[in-house]
Amino acid sequence: MVLDSIVGVTGEMGLLGAGVVLMVAVALWLATTLAVRLRQTKNAQRAIESVGSGYWVLNARAEFIDVNAAYCRMVGYTRAQILSMSIADFEAVATQDGIRKQIGRILLKGQERFETRHKKSNGDWVELEITVTAVGKQQAIVYLRDISERKRAAIEINQLALFDPLTALPNRRLLQDRIEQALHNAARSKHHGALLFIDLDHFKTLNDTLGHAKGDDLLRQVAGRLVSCVREGDTVARFGGDEFVVVLARLCVDANEAAAEVKSIAIHILSQLARTFHLGDIDHTTTASIGISLFSNSALSLEDVLKQADLAMYKSKAAGRNTLHFFDPAMQVAIEARMALESDLRSALREQQLVLHYQPQTTSDRRITGAEALVRWQHPRLGLVLPARFIPLAEESGIIIQLGEWVLETACLQLVQWARQVHTADLVLAVNVSFRQLQQADFVEKVMAIVQRTGANPRRLKLELTESVLVSNIEDVIAKMSALKTRGVSFSLDDFGTGYSSLAYLSRLPIDQLKIDRTFVADMESSENAESICVAVISLARSLNLKVVAEGVETEAQFRLLTRVHRCEYVQGYLLGRPGPIADFNALLD
Repeated sequence: MVLDSIVGVTGEMGLLGAGVVLMVAVALWLATTLAVRLRQTKNAQRAIESVGSGYWVLNARAEFIDVNAAYCRMVGYTRAQILSMSIADFEAVATQDGIRKQIGRILLKGQERFETRHKKSNGDWVELEITVTAVGKQQAIVYLRDISERKRAAIEINQLALFDPLTALPNRRLLQDRIEQALHNAARSKHHGALLFIDLDHFKTLNDTLGHAKGDDLLRQVAGRLVSCVREGDTVARFGGDEFVVVLARLCVDANEAAAEVKSIAIHILSQLARTFHLGDIDHTTTASIGISLFSNSALSLEDVLKQADLAMYKSKAAGRNTLHFFDPAMQVAIEARMALESDLRSALREQQLVLHYQPQTTSDRRITGAEALVRWQHPRLGLVLPARFIPLAEESGIIIQLGEWVLETACLQLVQWARQVHTADLVLAVNVSFRQLQQADFVEKVMAIVQRTGANPRRLKLELTESVLVSNIEDVIAKMSALKTRGVSFSLDDFGTGYSSLAYLSRLPIDQLKIDRTFVADMESSENAESICVAVISLARSLNLKVVAEGVETEAQFRLLTRVHRCEYVQGYLLGRPGPIADFNALLD
């Protein structure tokens, strides 16, 4: 528009007049352009201020020309103070490539973005994202955004992902990385490393009795003591629950010397953890079991060293706790054999490899009154496996629940078979019940469901319990026994005198029979003490109106002492009949 006017005027005026007009037009155009740019700059500044971003203008020497109020708020200085300072007064020492050093390159390149920290007037630091844009070759506009919250959030996320929130120790995820680094460094440097698997002894008891808050307090204090026991560069991590892992790096090259180093540290850990812990108003003492895996330049994996240390830790548990054990390859062989046997046992239940053998129980005149059902495993490769080999494994693995139900149902079906014949209808069948079965909340319902499903007479069923059931929650045990007793099921207390014996509890238990343990019977011919114990059990049973069975009777001398001299009513043992298949038992009845 301005140029059109100039052309029109030039046509009517002379050259001089046209020049004057042209100068005026140019001045107007420059004023208009500067006004537009000023409005745009002010609008941009207002926009920057509105979103809270800091704003600088720098010259080619990285000196402040202008700053806005938002940046003043970020660092806690006034505008006048900032303009009298240099960028070096703000930038963190750790920032090796800040604006001051980059300004020349930025002015040539045009734009740069990076993150840095600036010091505030109170000495704190603010995390900033900086965008620098060149304006010509002499000035730069700097936009500064406070990203402190984002940084803090990132740190918190990283903390949650890699560290245990309770103890602030590395968690399992970070531990795996540290172990892999230790394995790599050991292989490269030829120095040994070690992994210590640490499990607190009886921690569940603390949680159950004093509460989880006390348990958490203990775990935090344990973490602190473990950290104090190791060297800089070593790792202490919480593996989970009450389990901790220590990774020791750069031990001696010689295996024996490295083992001595680790043992010294482990002993120190045990001594520190054995000191009293102050849990608020409670003083608590604890111990730990430690398993150690030593590694060097071998081809061990992360899983290998963890498994080895875990196996060694369980060896410490089995040895009585509050001790340490190094991994021994024999442990691996044993555990693999155990795992194979456990897998086979699970298959045995599915593939019906289990069978019941029956051992007769007789009166003092050798009349068979019933039998004890004893489980056997007809293994496809190992042959007939006796219960001593697989029942403890079944208890530990939990298979005993399913196995016990199978035994009970099979026994009840046998009772049904006996009930169909006159000469076997009155036989009583004893079935062993494990402590873990009795612990189940629905134990009574399961027993009665099997009885009803099979059609067995509950008055011909006798459940044999060991004294171990009396160790925990005796009231619950009595309630379950009483519930079954009212439905006709009877009870026998097996291995009496070898476990937890309490006359007070014995008087309350709804039992019908005591069984004298075979160890006393075996020694009664040669030991007066053993014979006295047998006599005492017989007398006790008689005074409580209980029947008494002596098991393990293998000789005529034992039989005569028990039945003729001491008037024991019932006996069981090889002398009267060995455990065998149902056909063998039935043959004894003929």
